[in-house]
Parts: sequence; structure tokens; C-alpha cells
Amino acid sequence: MKKLSMEELERLSVEEFKEKEKSPIVLVLDNVRSLNNVGSAFRTGDAFRIEKIYLCGITGTPPHRDIQKTALGATESVEWEYSLNTLDAVDKLQADGYQICALEQVDRSVMLNEFTPKKGGKYALIFGNEVFGVEDAVLKKCDQVLEIPQLGTKHSLNISVSLGIAVWDLMIKLEQF
Repeated sequence: MKKLSMEELERLSVEEFKEKEKSPIVLVLDNVRSLNNVGSAFRTGDAFRIEKIYLCGITGTPPHRDIQKTALGATESVEWEYSLNTLDAVDKLQADGYQICALEQVDRSVMLNEFTPKKGGKYALIFGNEVFGVEDAVLKKCDQVLEIPQLGTKHSLNISVSLGIAVWDLMIKLEQF
């Protein structure tokens, strides 16, 4: 067994990435304060060739060295848009036919492992502020609120971890591989 070289991995160039068909997934960062979490969202978005990232409210935007530190150049490949108000981004996505799914812990959440997306559907996954979560007004506009089952003593996961788990799960269920 040997590690693969960069050439053996046969990764796309930024230009090739932009031309390829994207996964039917959009990420919405609702007032995410950590620039490292923003960078991780870009890097995960690149890995799974998502359509776009909406950076909302206080969420930082590229170019910024702290975003770049974790994005490793993915801010150049993944399309993004800034929206001052998360609700405006949600309204736009709903009008474009996306199912809006927040990742949050609420009384009527659906466990991620029990969620079955519709084949051919388009999905917007919303991730909230590290302390306060997804805004209540945004939660009220969601088609689904998804929760990642946890077995330990802590009540939450880091946004970058939650984002990776949720996107991977959706990619598998939507048969994007």
C-alpha cells in the first residue's frame, strides 16, 4: 500500500471544476462567526462539488487569510454569494425549487439517518451560529429540520463536522457517487 501522489489523484483544475455538473446541494451559513468554519465549508463544498454557498449576516467572506487557511483555495472553485439577511437567501432558494433543511436541535427534528430526500430534488442545508444556532425566523421557513444523532455528553458538533456529515449523507442518499 502506498499513498497516492497529487498526479495520481487526478483532481480537477479550477476551470474544469467550474464546467462540471454540480451536486444539487447549496450551503447556507447563517451568521457563522468562525472564519475557519467558513473555510471548511468551502473545502467541503469543493470536495462534493456543491452548487453554491450563501454567506449570510455576520458570516465572513473571501478573501480573508483565516478563511483561506482552511479553504486551501476552494474559494476560487466554489461559487458563493453574500446576503445580509438569511431570510432573503432562503426566499430566493425556495423560489428556485430548493427544499430548505436546517441542521438544528428542535422538538420536531428528523434524525439525519431517518431523512429520505427525493431523488432529483435540490436541497439547501442551513448551518447556524456557533452559539445561538439557526435563527428562529429562519427555522420557521424550513421544509425540514434535521438533527445528527449523538450519543455522548456534549450537545452539539462543530459546524465543519456537522456540515461534512450532512453533505456526505445527502450525497449518498441522492446517489451522487
